[in-house]
Amino acid sequence: MQTETIQQPSQALTLRSKLPGQIGYGVLYIVLTIVAVIQIFPLLWLLLFSLKNNEEIFNLAPFAFPEKFRWENYEKVWTQGHINNYFFNSVWMTLVSVGVTVLFASLVTFALTRMKWKLQSFVLGLFMVGLMIPVHSTLIPLFSLFTKMHLTDHPLSIILSYIAFNLPITIMIMLGFYYTLPREVEEAAVMDGCSVNRIFFSITLPMTASVLSTAVIINMIYNWNEFIFVNTFISSEKYKTLTVGVQNFVGQYTTDWGAIGATLMISILPIMLAFILLSNRIVEGIAAGSVKG
Repeated sequence: MQTETIQQPSQALTLRSKLPGQIGYGVLYIVLTIVAVIQIFPLLWLLLFSLKNNEEIFNLAPFAFPEKFRWENYEKVWTQGHINNYFFNSVWMTLVSVGVTVLFASLVTFALTRMKWKLQSFVLGLFMVGLMIPVHSTLIPLFSLFTKMHLTDHPLSIILSYIAFNLPITIMIMLGFYYTLPREVEEAAVMDGCSVNRIFFSITLPMTASVLSTAVIINMIYNWNEFIFVNTFISSEKYKTLTVGVQNFVGQYTTDWGAIGATLMISILPIMLAFILLSNRIVEGIAAGSVKG
């Protein structure tokens, strides 16, 4: 009897001690759910916007359903509006730029964190200075340079610009993660006779998969949504991307708002898909790269 009476108060104390934590978690989940719903609202609005005509867009409430779901808006922008061409231009330019940027940034970060050489600090500072250069201040010099190199109205001008401006931030993201990697694995590989190139590609690079995912999605978002470089360096329809192609539906007297909404909806789907597929890796990379040692 005495044992039971002792256990009952102890259980009650345990429940009381857990109660504030459970309430706190409950409040946190409610707040996060509200924030998630608020974040979803613009996407829902854009979807409904893309399925309306101009009259319904201006006369109906923002979240009102149209009388008829106008899926032909998507067909119109994909065929008549040449969005298919712009879409594939955005895809391949983004993929090439992201791939080269992440590879170069990985090589630079490996050299900065795993090797000792005279200009190590100077080179790191040089890349970090790149973070402070405004994009718009480089448009005229870059346009002049690409004109002399006969690269205006050529996709290489866009790809080189993306790589140059994304390298500093990508290196900065990777630096913190590389500092946390154990050197013992690489030292053991050196003892086994591995070359530097093999250590990088076979050992170090696979260990950085999580931070690579973070760098890839950040670069993808910037490159996919970039407007100013494409609008400045590209003039022909052949090489334009989605962000510039939206202007085709803005006329001098009329604007097809439903088609613009459909184009915007198409443009955000690849980024959403990439983020969903890489979300776990992105969180790992941010968490691991936020601490050193």
